[in-house]
Amino acid sequence: MAKCAICGKTTIFVNKVSHSHRVTSKKQRANLQRVKAIVNGEKKRIWVCTKCLKAGKVQKAI
Repeated sequence: MAKCAICGKTTIFVNKVSHSHRVTSKKQRANLQRVKAIVNGEKKRIWVCTKCLKAGKVQKAI
């Protein structure tokens, strides 16, 4: 997937640590939703993270 059109949040790479402290690499993806939103006065489908949706940073098109 892409990244959030509002805040730019995207995939990050982290270390997964087991009980025996063996370290392996892991991807953490942002919770992105495809939303119809009003951008510059016109309706567009954009990828938006749920944090931006909950904060009201996106005006949804109906």
